[in-house]
Amino acid sequence: MRWERVGVHGGGGPGKRWGHTCNSVFGGKLLYVFGGYGKDNRHSNKVHVFDTVNRMWSEPVMKGALPTPRDSHSCTNIGDNLFVFGGTNGREPLNDLHILDTSSNTWISPSLRGDRPNPREGHSAALIGKRLFIFGGCGKYDDTEIYYDDVYVLNTETFVWKRIAPSGTPPCKRESHSCSSWNNKIIIIGGEDISSFYLSDVHILDTDTLVWCKLNTTGQNLPPRAGHTTIAFGKNLFVFGGFANDQSLFNDVYVLDVAAGTWTEVMPTGEGPSARFSVAGDCLDPHLGGALVFIGGCDNNLQPLEDMYYLYTGLVREAERDERRIEKLSLRKQLKLKCQEQQALASPYDNTLVGFENNANVHHQLPLNYTQPSRQNIYLNEYQTPMGKKTFQAKVTKSFPDGYTIETVIDGKPLRGVLFSNKPRPEQTPCNDSIRITNTGSGETGNEKPNNDHNSVKEVTRPTEKNVNNFQQADVSGGKSIRNEAPVGDVTAEMKSPSPSDASAAQEVHDVSKSSAVPDVNLESSRASDPVDCGTRISKENATAKNDS
Repeated sequence: MRWERVGVHGGGGPGKRWGHTCNSVFGGKLLYVFGGYGKDNRHSNKVHVFDTVNRMWSEPVMKGALPTPRDSHSCTNIGDNLFVFGGTNGREPLNDLHILDTSSNTWISPSLRGDRPNPREGHSAALIGKRLFIFGGCGKYDDTEIYYDDVYVLNTETFVWKRIAPSGTPPCKRESHSCSSWNNKIIIIGGEDISSFYLSDVHILDTDTLVWCKLNTTGQNLPPRAGHTTIAFGKNLFVFGGFANDQSLFNDVYVLDVAAGTWTEVMPTGEGPSARFSVAGDCLDPHLGGALVFIGGCDNNLQPLEDMYYLYTGLVREAERDERRIEKLSLRKQLKLKCQEQQALASPYDNTLVGFENNANVHHQLPLNYTQPSRQNIYLNEYQTPMGKKTFQAKVTKSFPDGYTIETVIDGKPLRGVLFSNKPRPEQTPCNDSIRITNTGSGETGNEKPNNDHNSVKEVTRPTEKNVNNFQQADVSGGKSIRNEAPVGDVTAEMKSPSPSDASAAQEVHDVSKSSAVPDVNLESSRASDPVDCGTRISKENATAKNDS
C-alpha cells in the first residue's frame, strides 16, 4: 500500500474544513463534497465536485432548495442520489432529510412520514437494499446532551421512517463512531460513549434477522478512538484517523477483515496525512482500482485542514454483490417471483387471461391480443417481466370521469401523471386491477379524446392515496420504462417528470390496493432472542459460500 498526496490543477476546491462528507459517484470518476465547518469560520451548505480523471475542482450551480449549512451529518449513496440526514447548524442538532440528484445537481426535499429520528449529530448511516439505517449519535434537550443507541430505518422508495428494536447484544449509546455495510450486515466501530470513554469495540447488526452481536476480534486490535473514518472495500474495512483525548490524534491505518474477525495495522509507503479527526473519505473503485480518498479534517490545534490523499490498497474487488444496492429477497418475495415466472412460461395455447374487477365478483376473459387503439400489434404478454420488482406509492390528487391525476417519487425523483380508464364506452365494464402508465415526451396517450383536450372535464379534488407496486424501472436519458408483472387488464395513463424530457418509453405498474396505507418494510421477521456469536455466524456463512462455490 502507498500514500499519494493529490495535486490539483487550477486551484479552487472546498478549502479547509472538518465535519463534511465526500461521496464518490459514477464509478469513482466524481467526488462530491458537502457541508462542514471551517472556511471563514462558518458552516457550509455548498457542494464542490472533484473530477478524479482530470484532477480539477468545480462548484456547480445547484437547483432546488438548498439544505441549511451543517456539519457532522451523514451522506449516503443511493444510486446517483445522495441522501443527507441530520447534523448540526452550530446551535442545535437537525433531523431533516435532503436528496441531491447528482445527475442534474438538483436538491430535493421529500415529504416524509412515519416515526422519524430525533435531531442528532455524530450519528452513522448505512444502506442495505432500499433501506437506509440510522444508528446512534448525540442530540440535545434543554442544553443537555443526549446520547442515542436507537436504530431507525427509512424506506427510500416510500419515504416512511420506522424505529426498530433489534434483539441480541446491542452497542452502548455513542457518537462519532463509524458504520459500514457488508453482506446484509451493518458494522459499528468505536466512538465515544456518554461517559466520555473512547471505544474500539465492533458490533454487527444482521438486517435479515434484526439481531445485534459483538464481534470478538483477533490480531492487532484497533486502539480506542472516536472521530475516525471507515471506508469499506468488500469485506475489508479501512479505519483512518480519529482521537482518544485532546492530545492523542491518530494518522494510522487499521484494516478489519469482517469475515475473519481479524484486525491488521498496515504501514503504507510514502508520505501520508498528518494526524487528524473528522476527516471525510470514500472509495474510488473501479475508476481507480482499489484506491481510497481522504480529504480535510481537524488537527490537534482544532484547525481545519484542506489537503487530500489517495491510499492505493493494491486490492482487487471480489466478484460479489454490492450489498449497498442489492438486498436478499425474503421467502415471500421469492415465492411471488416464482409464481410470476410460472405465469410467464404458461402454455402458448392458453389464449385467455382472467381479470378480476375491484369490489366485484365479475370475471372478464381478456384475449391476449387485446390492445388499445394506440398499442397496435403490442400484446399484453409482452409486458410480463418477472424480474426487477420495485414498489412505489402514488398519491391521487384529483379525479375526473375518465381517470385520475397522481403524484409520486421514484428513486428521489418527483413524478406527476394522469391515469386514464381504457373502458370502451358505454358497452364494456372497466377492469382496473392493473394500470399501464405511458411516459411520452409529446404528452400523447392511447386513450385520449379526438380533440386531445381533457381540460374541459370537471375535476374534483380528492386527497386519497394509492399503493402501486410490482414494476420494473429503467431510467435512460430521462426516459422511464416500467413493465407490468401481472397479466391482467389495463388502464392507460401518462406519467410526466416535472421537467420536460425528450425521451419516451412505455411504463406499466400494477395497482394492488385502493387503501391509503403504506406497506411496512418487513423488518421484524425471524428475530432471534438469544445473543449470537458474530464470529461463529460469519464463519458458518463463509463455509457455506465456499461449499456453494
